[in-house]
Amino acid sequence: MSINLYQTGVSGLLSAQQQLGTTGHNIANVNTEGYTRQRAEQNAAVGNFNGGNFIGSGTYVQDITRIYDQFSYKEQLTNQSSLGNASSISLDLNQLNQVMSTSSEAIGGSIDRFYQAVNGIADNPSDIGLRNIALSQASVLANDFNNLNDNLDQLEKSTNGEIEQIANKISQISLELAKMNEQILQNRDLTQAGQPNDLLDKRDQLITELGEYTSVNTVQDANGVMTVMIGSGTTLVAGITPLTVGVVAGDPDPKQTQLKLIGPNSTVALNGSKMGGALAAKLEYRDEHVTKARSELNRLSMAVSDTLNQAQSQGLDLNGKQGLDIFTDINTSALESSRVLPSSKNAGTVQAGVTITDVSLVPTNEFSIKYDGTDYIMTNELDGTETTLVESSPGSGVYSTGFGFDFTVNSGAPATDDTFKIRPTENSASLMQVTLTDPKGIAASSAIGVSADDNNISNGSVSIVNVTDPEIARSFTDGTNANLTVDVYENPLTPGTFDYRVYDAANPPPAATLASGSFAAGASAVIDMPPSPAASAFQIEIGGLPTGQGALAREKFTISDAFGSGNGTNASFMASTQEQQILGGGKQTFSQALANATAEVGSNASSAEVVADTAQALFTQAFNRNQSKSGVNLDEEAANMLKYQQAYQASSQIISVANTIFDTLLSVAR
Repeated sequence: MSINLYQTGVSGLLSAQQQLGTTGHNIANVNTEGYTRQRAEQNAAVGNFNGGNFIGSGTYVQDITRIYDQFSYKEQLTNQSSLGNASSISLDLNQLNQVMSTSSEAIGGSIDRFYQAVNGIADNPSDIGLRNIALSQASVLANDFNNLNDNLDQLEKSTNGEIEQIANKISQISLELAKMNEQILQNRDLTQAGQPNDLLDKRDQLITELGEYTSVNTVQDANGVMTVMIGSGTTLVAGITPLTVGVVAGDPDPKQTQLKLIGPNSTVALNGSKMGGALAAKLEYRDEHVTKARSELNRLSMAVSDTLNQAQSQGLDLNGKQGLDIFTDINTSALESSRVLPSSKNAGTVQAGVTITDVSLVPTNEFSIKYDGTDYIMTNELDGTETTLVESSPGSGVYSTGFGFDFTVNSGAPATDDTFKIRPTENSASLMQVTLTDPKGIAASSAIGVSADDNNISNGSVSIVNVTDPEIARSFTDGTNANLTVDVYENPLTPGTFDYRVYDAANPPPAATLASGSFAAGASAVIDMPPSPAASAFQIEIGGLPTGQGALAREKFTISDAFGSGNGTNASFMASTQEQQILGGGKQTFSQALANATAEVGSNASSAEVVADTAQALFTQAFNRNQSKSGVNLDEEAANMLKYQQAYQASSQIISVANTIFDTLLSVAR
């Protein structure tokens, strides 16, 4: 009996010792990140049958278990990935918002100051000082566009660096997880219940860290070895075999780096948008937000350059010459070719470009073009719609898209399945420069002007539009056809229809007219001058209700040379483009387009901040729920410490009693 009592005391002593050890281990690791509280599972030993009864034989610790709830842990892990994604995109968008806000304010101010200088030239066209100021402000404007583009380049470059760092970190975690799987496999005895709890904690901590960078799913086999999958189900760790994530240059744009999964024998491309976590956020930020901001900037730069160049080309400078471009031509060969990015896998030899035909129609999104063996098929990346491009004229190599630009095949032959990425606004801001250096070259003067006859009484009007060659226009109205005349009258037989004639006043009708025709009330007539087959140098637009007195009364207008150093008409026209709605399908001025682009970034940043706050709250809730089950509570452990200490002391007393009894028995035997 004493021997049994001794064994019972020893078992209680050992069990209490293990309980104290487990409790002490919990307390020691209260601040260890990822530590899961452990508990010694104590059971009663099987009793000994004696005298018709089962007499208890003590206790034993069956297992040291982790207080682990896989459901609350999975919830925490899922929210960890969501938080990593939301926090990353919010931080990056706030940075982009700061860049756009500061730079947009500078660009907006530069636009205003440039137009103020142009307005000054309109008031005093011959002032060389004002002209120098205008060119100086044009240079400042171009530099502001260049600087903002450089800032966006830097954001893209730094984001690529962060993507590579995250990929390296994921690869490092993959290697560590594989090693951890191997250690767990080596330290676990399948014939026993015990588990290497601390190794399991370290592995889960690695999984948690991985969850910040990408979404994670895991599957554990009977041996305790874990298979780790990232993104939409791509295996990263297969047992003790790690795979790594690498970064390669993008195709067709090498700056848009792409992800690949590297295994022992093969490499597989990864869809970055489905990776989740901070990695997907970085890719979204670079490929969507920074790209959209850059496209908006490029389109605005393109519109400013083209609009002012077109206005400049319609007037004459102080030397009586057609105005040269103020800014870089938007259709230089360098710009045209940079708008087309061919795939490196193309088997054909096509060299293509994109020519801008109407800046008001050019969108900011990208397009892709694929040659199917017969036709070029264009896909709008914004909505996925497909269009079969048709050559403008056989053999021209020019394909109109309907989006304000043409796809032009300059040389070479395509092969089936060749693909091209189209960015209609590419590099417009980075390559924007002031090309006009002579202040006398600002075309402030109009080439020709219209004067109404003193006898005109109606609201009918004749205006000069689309001057393509002001020098020829001036020569045509001043030399070839001195005092070019337009007369208009309402046809007495068909009221509401107006007949017009354009003729040389020196050879009036019934001599042959240069042009004639009619238009209905509410409409207008646009006439090319010189008339076909000669190349048009300008156009005349007749509008209003040019009805004179009497059935055959004619309203007359004279078109003549208007050039002069004091003529600021074309400068006034140039200044008026500031308020013209040119962008967004003719709905936005330059300032409105700039403000909308900046506001969109700001709105996205604000929304991302709200999402990040929500993600943080959800993660905190999930973390607290998991910690309430798996975390160490010092108050609880302190109470356990006292309890197991008392149990240890009581078991010691049992042993002491057993010793006393045993000593008594020995003394009797003597």
